[in-house]
Amino acid sequence: MELNCLGMRCPLPIIKLAKALSSESEVTLLSDDPATLPDLIAWSRMTKHQFALLDTNKYLVKKL
Repeated sequence: MELNCLGMRCPLPIIKLAKALSSESEVTLLSDDPATLPDLIAWSRMTKHQFALLDTNKYLVKKL
């Protein structure tokens, strides 16, 4: 699933990502908010999810 959060600011991309991952095992997140990377690092650590930076503003997030 691809989740387009371009133009959205913190905390909306992470909130939408968490909701999407409740029904998906893998989500490609598009986000241009500068806070996305630090938010993903903290959120992934707290929720035990895994993510990778695929390209500028594009992240792959997986449930573990």
